[in-house]
Amino acid sequence: MVTPGALLKASFDASKEFFRAPVDAPAQGRQVKPHVRSLVVPIRSIGPSHGERIAAHLLALAPQDRYLRFGYAANDEQIQRYVDGLNFERDEIFGIYNRKLELIAMAHLAYSTDPQLRSCAEFGVSVLAQARGRGYGARLFDRAVIHARNDGVDMMFIHALSENTVMLNIARKAGATIERDGSESEAYLLLPPADLDSRMSEMVDEQIAQTDYRFKVQAKQFWSLLAMVQEVRRGVRDGRDRMPM
Repeated sequence: MVTPGALLKASFDASKEFFRAPVDAPAQGRQVKPHVRSLVVPIRSIGPSHGERIAAHLLALAPQDRYLRFGYAANDEQIQRYVDGLNFERDEIFGIYNRKLELIAMAHLAYSTDPQLRSCAEFGVSVLAQARGRGYGARLFDRAVIHARNDGVDMMFIHALSENTVMLNIARKAGATIERDGSESEAYLLLPPADLDSRMSEMVDEQIAQTDYRFKVQAKQFWSLLAMVQEVRRGVRDGRDRMPM
């Protein structure tokens, strides 16, 4: 049983280790394998109330990054349409926030709308330039795999440009089969059925992420209040200094 104390410690440890690069375990075979994580990266399932943060994250991507994420040079209007069209009831969106509550990495697990392919889902991910090199894309992939397994998905797809080597390497390390067709590649990964470990892992991961997010919200509120108090104090002090003797 996961105790509140264990969750608190895990969230605290995650905050301390938030910017240390993770170490990925080597992959073998074609079916998804257990992933050994050296530390906890709080990854939160996010809903429609975070639409503005999702839009801000995607709009902050450089033109080349937008091209790799969407497969075309998406402009601001196209990105906003994508955000407005997100189906939070059907799909799952995961995010990693920094201490300023900025969405620095996010993933979209999109479920098939074809009734005959309900057990299939597609994965897409984006990471801001300043947050790269820390394995966040791989961590988001792991999180999506666990959720997909628990939701009855047995095959995950990744459609990417062949030049998107980072995304394809994440899929390859997980054991995905990759088929290349000119400038585009298709990766698919067979997922094992859900088990007790996968269900407990997702529950603990989500609780840690929620706790971590609440800590970040409280910290931001505290520093904002402190900054306001300091500003008032400076104003009072400056006014007193300007008073005639």
